[in-house]
Amino acid sequence: MPKPYPREFRENVVAVARQGQEGIAQIAKDFGIAESCLRNWLNAADTEDGKRGGPKALESEQLRELKRRNRLLEQENEVLRRAAAYLSQGINPK
Repeated sequence: MPKPYPREFRENVVAVARQGQEGIAQIAKDFGIAESCLRNWLNAADTEDGKRGGPKALESEQLRELKRRNRLLEQENEVLRRAAAYLSQGINPK
């Protein structure tokens, strides 16, 4: 996987692309990046600026963290459920 570009570089490239003086293909070529990469950066910038619908980067990160935490809690809950079932086998009501 290629090393990510620095944030400042991405912001500068997006700013140049938004000026609209040249086509996206030419701007990508001038900066030495793939055209699809530039389109992805533009889409992400539009989302962050509220020009486009979709979750922002911070919201996406929070959602990922919440899903990870939920998965962990479900696993812990399953362990406790199995332990309770195992321990209750030894108790014989009369």
